[in-house]
Amino acid sequence: MLKKERYKQFVAHFSAKQPDAETELHYNNPFQLLVAVILSAQCTDKRINQVTPALFQRFPNAKALAEVTPDIVFDYIRSVSYPNNKARHLVGMANMLLNEFNNEVPSDIDQLQKMPGVGRKTANVIASVIYNAPAMAVDTHVFRVANRIGLTKGKTPLAVEKDLVKHLPTETIHIAHHWLILHGRYVCVARSPKCSICEITAICKYYETHHQTANNISVI
Repeated sequence: MLKKERYKQFVAHFSAKQPDAETELHYNNPFQLLVAVILSAQCTDKRINQVTPALFQRFPNAKALAEVTPDIVFDYIRSVSYPNNKARHLVGMANMLLNEFNNEVPSDIDQLQKMPGVGRKTANVIASVIYNAPAMAVDTHVFRVANRIGLTKGKTPLAVEKDLVKHLPTETIHIAHHWLILHGRYVCVARSPKCSICEITAICKYYETHHQTANNISVI
């Protein structure tokens, strides 16, 4: 199957099955999503959603967060991964948001990355989720699934990002991020992908390779 056809069928399937796919992080405004995404690095959305209600109640905006020390923030996020670093990042981000961005979460990828705790992946999430920009955040799920299906052969997150952005229809890029994440989280899981319940095996390179191998072994 040509790459062009693979992408076409991928988009057609998920456009029909998950037309409203979205992040599983809970938030009510751009500031809250920025906080949640910074916290979610190397941590599960489920864990972050358990932590953020109390955090958002205590720090409803950047001003409230900028007025405290990281030690105080730490008490609210101690159960997430790397809480010390993330507490410092959140306070630093809040100060920069107030002092350099007029308390508005920027839409530009480069501007977003100026803030503490905001790498390219986080910046792409904000740009795509809040502003529907054609930005592709590549986390472990996106990286794994895109390579397994055969949408890319990228060896780095940036290479995968560029390949996906190049070949996906522009208007689908912001939502395709969620298609890949959710598929990786619930079907195309890391250790034992659930191929028996997967609905896109017809376009999947991984399935084609492993299915043929299994058939050859059974014939022998």
